[in-house]
Amino acid sequence: MVAQGEKTQAPERALSAAARAKIEALARALRVDDAAASPAGALLSGLVRRMDRHEHDREAPVREVMARLGDRWSTLILLVLQAGTFRHATLRRLVAAMSAEGAISQRMLTLRLRALERDGMVHREVTPTVPPRVDYSLTPMGREFVGLIEGLLGWLEANDRAILASRERFERGG
Repeated sequence: MVAQGEKTQAPERALSAAARAKIEALARALRVDDAAASPAGALLSGLVRRMDRHEHDREAPVREVMARLGDRWSTLILLVLQAGTFRHATLRRLVAAMSAEGAISQRMLTLRLRALERDGMVHREVTPTVPPRVDYSLTPMGREFVGLIEGLLGWLEANDRAILASRERFERGG
């Protein structure tokens, strides 16, 4: 029986054969018998275990949402929606006005909004009028996610000069 206030840990699921092979490859790459015996090996083995929970599911949230951060439009759509609730056409104009890429097609905006809605980041509300009115807004989870994006953007802005200097050193070969 677990005492009040104590947390129970879920049993660790068995590693896949692919994950076991990766950990063995880590040990060989680190030239050790047990990858977990070294600090780097322990960290990398933990990463393999973490990845193994999602690696075989192409639709796992950790994979899809991270990929969404890198797609051309989703992050901007989320950032725009933090300003309020917008209809599809207005959202399309706002994204186009702010994007370095220019206009977003109606189809692409619809695809991105559907994906964000599917992930629980965006709420789609249909008002039954003629024609139907469709409004998009952030969900509480979407607002939380945008907060994380804002943190990442703040870090990037704070380190902008260092990144550019590093790129310049790299291009010079040194």
